[in-house]
Amino acid sequence: MDTKKLIKLLIPFALFLIAWCVPTSFYGIDALTLVQQRVIAMFILAALLWIFEPIPNWTTSVLVIVLSLLTVSNKGIGYFCTPEAGELVVYTKIMSAFADPVVMLFLGGFVLAIMASKYGLDVTLARIMLKPFGTKPKWVLLGFLVVIAVFSMFMSNTATAAMMLAFLAPVLAVLPSDDKGKIGLSLAIPVAANLGGIGTPIGTPPNATAVKFLGDAGLDVSFGEWAIRMIPFVIIMILFAWVMLQVLFPFKSKEVVLDIKKSDRKSDWKTIVVWCTFIGTILLWATEKLTGINSNVVALIPLAVLTCCGIFTKEDIKEINWTVLWLVAGGFALGTDLQGTGLAKVLIEAIPFGTMGVVAVFIIAGLVCYFLSNFISNSATAALLIPILIVIAEAMSMPEAASHDTFMALGGTQAMISFIAVCASIAMLFPISTPPNAIASSTGLVETKDMAKIGAIVGIVAFILGYFWLTKIFPFQSKGDAALAKTEQVAAPAVVAADSTFVADSTAIDSTDIK
Repeated sequence: MDTKKLIKLLIPFALFLIAWCVPTSFYGIDALTLVQQRVIAMFILAALLWIFEPIPNWTTSVLVIVLSLLTVSNKGIGYFCTPEAGELVVYTKIMSAFADPVVMLFLGGFVLAIMASKYGLDVTLARIMLKPFGTKPKWVLLGFLVVIAVFSMFMSNTATAAMMLAFLAPVLAVLPSDDKGKIGLSLAIPVAANLGGIGTPIGTPPNATAVKFLGDAGLDVSFGEWAIRMIPFVIIMILFAWVMLQVLFPFKSKEVVLDIKKSDRKSDWKTIVVWCTFIGTILLWATEKLTGINSNVVALIPLAVLTCCGIFTKEDIKEINWTVLWLVAGGFALGTDLQGTGLAKVLIEAIPFGTMGVVAVFIIAGLVCYFLSNFISNSATAALLIPILIVIAEAMSMPEAASHDTFMALGGTQAMISFIAVCASIAMLFPISTPPNAIASSTGLVETKDMAKIGAIVGIVAFILGYFWLTKIFPFQSKGDAALAKTEQVAAPAVVAADSTFVADSTAIDSTDIK
């Protein structure tokens, strides 16, 4: 190991030990336990190792899972894992990260991609979908961004990314190995999938969470009301991302010519089965709301069909990118630690929203949501924050509240809650931030620093634009936020995220305390 890599390895572990060993009072959070402090230390270690990459990303995930099992689980080292140290995580929940439903979705996506490549579906579909965008690399890049964003508005972001992975392979194959544009094309998957999901209420779980809680508060937002505001926002961000991807990862090639020779393979029953399975899976992904079949369940259908037909063999299993599955599992384990130890609740409740100004509440809540969403499920983050913010919005919207006029001028409850949903979707710094990020990482072309670079730029711009878009440029029409004040207290309901249950017991806030 060279000196540079050794330093990159030692720095994360040094900061990890410091974060682990300092007194809990160092963090300034009264309710912080020793177990929760260890989780913070593991977050620091994982984030730095993922950024510096002195070891492969997937090995960092395995390390995180092992450390979690040993130091914060109910079956860990006896000296560390005692009731006095704080709430412990059930060890089976940490280990189940390896078989999380989203991991199964990845598995199904990889199976489709492998079969699409083996039977020529990928090149055929890529040629059809990208034909309108010509052969110039920059237009091909725009084509990917647009197609992915549109699909993500109506089906799972993860399912969209898994599907587009199959279309990307033949395009990457015709570009030189030293062409930075290949990185930009790979990053188009997570950028477009994450941004595209913002466009409709069904595009991503945080949107659905926001719409649900707004409806419960008497502020119903229809599909059309959401889409007419957010699709233009998505278009602006997609165009911005298109420009930035070209600036950061310029194409060396002047054109992308998919010179695909006709396959010598005769179309047989296996090819027909693969086509039918491929199309059927995509249709089931796209119609999840109609069929009620979860996207993660749908992903296993091609695995079952193709293995039973003898089309997907034991040799094909070797082509599955298992390192990506392990990488994702590490992110899920961190999310389990964050929620299982109660750290997420402690961090959110430690923020004195009740003493902040209206703008500060918007910004701080948005930043907290953005930070958490980079490490745990964006749907879980939204589900943790939105119930608490609804309580705060109730106080701010009361006519007698000192903050009432300012709050309503900024769009009121609808602006605040929809902004939080946006913040959850724009978090895309690391491979573990979202499943589409991990899928981009699976190409082997994207380093974490490249992902963090474009993720930070797009995230910052989307954060700023999202705030002004929803509070000043195109706010929701006020439906009388005073309706929130019809009760003295809005109890934040139980929130179920992944396999853990988080109950936000938020007390009513005196409206006169809100600045």
